Amino acid sequence: MKSIFESVAIYSLATASADGVPNVVPIGMLIPQPDGETIWIVDNFMNKTISNLKENPKAAFYIWDPKTPDSYQIKGTVTVENSGADYEKAVKLAHERRETLPAKNLLKMKITDIYYVTPGPKAGKKV
Repeated sequence: MKSIFESVAIYSLATASADGVPNVVPIGMLIPQPDGETIWIVDNFMNKTISNLKENPKAAFYIWDPKTPDSYQIKGTVTVENSGADYEKAVKLAHERRETLPAKNLLKMKITDIYYVTPGPKAGKKV
C-alpha cells in the first residue's frame, strides 16, 4: 500500500455530519506517517470537512494503483490540530509544496480499518 500512496496525487476524503449528511472532497496533501497507523492530512480549504469532523470525527478515503487493479478503503478517527510541533511540521510541508497554501489545520487520522475495494472475491473484506 505504501507504494500506492506514492503514485496517487489526489485522494477523495469522505466525512459525514452528526446527522449523516455526507461530504467528499479532493485532497492533495495526505501523508502516511512512519508508525503505519496514522495519516496526516493538511487542511487548506476544508470548511465542511472541518465542521463535519468536529461533529463526527470519523473519515474514510480510498487509494488505488493506476498501474494495477489494487485498491483499498481506509477508515479512521480524526483529531484536528492547529498548534504544536506536529502542526508546525505540517505547515512546513505544505509551504514546501506551495508557499501560498494556508495550512489551516493538521488532521491526524488514526487508522481503524482497511478494506479491499478491488473488484473480485476480496472486495469489501477487511485486510
